Amino acid sequence: MLEVRGLRKVFQPLSGPAVTAIGDVSFQVGAEQFVSIVGPSGCGKSTLLQCVAGLLRPTAGTVLLGGREVTGPPDGLVLLFQEYNKSLLAWRSVLGNACFGLEQKPGLTRADREAEARHYLEMVGLGGFERHYPWELSGGMQQRVAIARALACKPQVLLMDEPFGSLDALTRFELEDTLLRLWESLRSTILFVTHDIDEAVYLSDRVYVLSRRPSRMISDTAVDLPRPRDQLASREDARFIRLRHQTFELISKEMATA
Repeated sequence: MLEVRGLRKVFQPLSGPAVTAIGDVSFQVGAEQFVSIVGPSGCGKSTLLQCVAGLLRPTAGTVLLGGREVTGPPDGLVLLFQEYNKSLLAWRSVLGNACFGLEQKPGLTRADREAEARHYLEMVGLGGFERHYPWELSGGMQQRVAIARALACKPQVLLMDEPFGSLDALTRFELEDTLLRLWESLRSTILFVTHDIDEAVYLSDRVYVLSRRPSRMISDTAVDLPRPRDQLASREDARFIRLRHQTFELISKEMATA
């Protein structure tokens, strides 16, 4: 479904030396897979997602979606930004935000758009909040609106940039499980960036580990935990503990050499 070949990204400021954010990264994400990317802080994870989404042009390398090269924001791919509270439209209601992406789809009436948006708001547990505004909701509820808006577009691939990073632990666990239920129901392909190793192992089919900047791929690990997963049982599983330790050791070594 998604392939990155030899991607490199160099930023050239107006003054001063060039900064190589991504050195050489290649990987694949299969259809309907849930894949996470982790790595040291500042290693270029968000930059990588923006290149995959067609928002940044890579200095070298290629991104392929369904076998077709990505040269700009492609149809069938949605990026969910880290700062969800800034990506929501404060002047629109919850329903209006969830309808936003659908307004670009031809052939849908307003009633069609609202029915579709209500369906996804129900799926993320926000039925009854359609007339509220983002600033009236908690952080976790705002992120649910952002997820509903993204899923309403029925993306083939959903890119998620540390979507739960600013939430408290209990809300984070709840949204992780909500996301897994939605993914298992809709069978989208998800590429998920996080700084939380436990989260990456808990959610994913595969975990990719990036080196420090300029980043390269240093590990590709299959997660052999059974599904459906449980916040307590899965995290206490010996396989989970082993994968978490392996990933932590890799990242710790990279940080130690910085």
